[in-house]
Amino acid sequence: MIPNILSHGQFETVYNSVSLVIASMLFTALFLLISLPRVLPRYRQAITVAIVVCGIATYHYFRIFNSFTSAFVTPSIGGTGDYTQAAGAGFNEGYRYVDWLLTVPLLLVELIAVLALARKVQRRLLVRLVPAAALMIALGYPGEISGDNGLRGLFGLLSAIPFAYILFILFTELGKSLEHQPASVRGTLSRLRFLLLLSWGVYPIAYLLPLLNLNGADAWVAKQVGYSIADILAKAVYALIIFQVAKMKSYDDDLTFAKIELPKDELATGTWTDDELRTQAVT
Repeated sequence: MIPNILSHGQFETVYNSVSLVIASMLFTALFLLISLPRVLPRYRQAITVAIVVCGIATYHYFRIFNSFTSAFVTPSIGGTGDYTQAAGAGFNEGYRYVDWLLTVPLLLVELIAVLALARKVQRRLLVRLVPAAALMIALGYPGEISGDNGLRGLFGLLSAIPFAYILFILFTELGKSLEHQPASVRGTLSRLRFLLLLSWGVYPIAYLLPLLNLNGADAWVAKQVGYSIADILAKAVYALIIFQVAKMKSYDDDLTFAKIELPKDELATGTWTDDELRTQAVT
């Protein structure tokens, strides 16, 4: 439940956490857009999807920010007193779920795209993962907006089913595909799955707080901060890792491209053999 009163510190905590997400998403998207030519064309689809994800998140966090600042106001001079819900205004939690409904499936598309698998394999994975991700978010929303803990628990359990299915695919089916990736990126891609597990794991914890009798302003603020941190990890940090994988795979695929991307002072020595250059490019 949305609290009626927030202390100045609680208001500032949510305010700053949402601001941090906006900055993280916006400038990650700008960095990736500027850096797009630094990967080969076959990997640019993954980076383009990452830019779209960060762009969608930036837009929705602006809406969340505006909703939050409109919903809680203070009559005190200088804004140092308690904040209460404004008459006729409310915080719209639905913005987060609209964002997740769009971005969570796209996060999986990012990962599949950067692997550059055969089209038949890509299609098979996407047909299984994308609908499961959308279903996971859609099932969680009725419980989020319900004030009934029984309904919250029921929809939380239903949402956990596609979540478990996605993890199964990531750590079994997708794990097999890692064997066909360059040795320089296998470890990174493997850890990337754990980043998804770690960041996505924050969402159900925050979702279940009311079921643990953790209510009130402190619990609500903790949930908002938890969602914000999880979004930064699952979108901005994840996107930067995807970009790094795309660069390393580009170097592995095209030695000429690797030579262009290497620092000029290293190339000027003229001491690199092709094998040494390849090794330098992917470490």
